[in-house]
Amino acid sequence: MTNTRVLLDGLRLVESPRWHDGRLWLCHWGAGQVIAVTTKGDAAVVLHEPAVDPHTIGWLPDGRMLVVPKNADAEHRLLRREDDGSWVPHADLSGLPAGLNELVVDGRGNIYVNGAGFDLLEFMRNLDPDDPRPLTERPGYVPGFIALVRPDGTVHQQGHDIAFPNGMAVTPDNGTLIISESFAGRLTAFDIAADGSLGRRRVFADGIGPDGICLDADGAVWTSDGGTAAIRVAEGGQILDRVELDRPPFAVMLGGDDGRTLFMLAARWNPQDPFGGTSGRVLSAPAPAPHVGWP
Repeated sequence: MTNTRVLLDGLRLVESPRWHDGRLWLCHWGAGQVIAVTTKGDAAVVLHEPAVDPHTIGWLPDGRMLVVPKNADAEHRLLRREDDGSWVPHADLSGLPAGLNELVVDGRGNIYVNGAGFDLLEFMRNLDPDDPRPLTERPGYVPGFIALVRPDGTVHQQGHDIAFPNGMAVTPDNGTLIISESFAGRLTAFDIAADGSLGRRRVFADGIGPDGICLDADGAVWTSDGGTAAIRVAEGGQILDRVELDRPPFAVMLGGDDGRTLFMLAARWNPQDPFGGTSGRVLSAPAPAPHVGWP
């Protein structure tokens, strides 16, 4: 695929893209901001609250915003923004392990939150480049998890032994949750029961380097390849499309008026100073199939 366009440049690390209310919303890590940008590149800071410092975002079916703050582990917080702009705790996540990372809200108001179970930045800083072992066998690694927050606010830990959980997506029928296991190089799928609980774990695609993900109407997943490309992968692992970039994409999202614009959030990764550079950018490209599901 070609026709890639830079919409925003000179940012720090950008993550958690969501198409919402006619714009792409994203977290600007290191700046304590949420930015919204149109398909034409018109951008605005829609949230700047350093005390909250959004790490990942979503919306309940009634339109209220959810945020996992950057320092969520200190208070195990999942915050909800009320109509008057105030922030209130949405659920008590204190029973979960540390390392909260991503969230996704499905079409029924169930919230899935995942976590790494360890300090990722400390882990990456201490990696020995000459160690041939898989990341899951390195010192400091702990398996991650997925938790379900039901609409009544109760929290239930679900998926276990997730090899660094990253982006998640839910199919439009609310029947399947797909998650990136970044340290295992695979996408993993779970069936979703009527009560929101997860079952029948299986491999969706293997041999890639997935991070933030989204779904399209053909049943394919857009994600990263573990290098500097965004890829569109079918269940089973066939790569259907590829967008080559000059830096790694950390997350992708489909949006636009017809859902056929692929947004890619990319940056040059530096674990020694992950939030201090200005290599973050938002790019777009046309996509062959429209967005479906959540986020």
